Amino acid sequence: MIHMIQAIAGLIAGLIIGVAFGVLQDAARRRNERLQRTGKLTSGWAVMPGSGARVAYLLLTLVLIQVICPLLFVNGTQWWVSGGVVAGYGAMLFKQFRERQAQRH
Repeated sequence: MIHMIQAIAGLIAGLIIGVAFGVLQDAARRRNERLQRTGKLTSGWAVMPGSGARVAYLLLTLVLIQVICPLLFVNGTQWWVSGGVVAGYGAMLFKQFRERQAQRH
């Protein structure tokens, strides 16, 4: 029973992290699209400023959770956390895809 609770907690923690990362990436994408429309984006190198920092924050968050909640990273539960991150971020990407498809039609 405790293993199942750990797996569910790991999945939920991963989902929260994945969705939060997806929201941050979407906000950055919208900001950059706005800069492109207004002509304030001057260089191709400036297309996704801070994306490396956002990835670093994601990794730092995962490390902090591993330190703060070590029970989420034992006996294979870490795979549930990883799966939650993938599912949460994937859900955000799918949502963005659906929005873009709706705008085209």
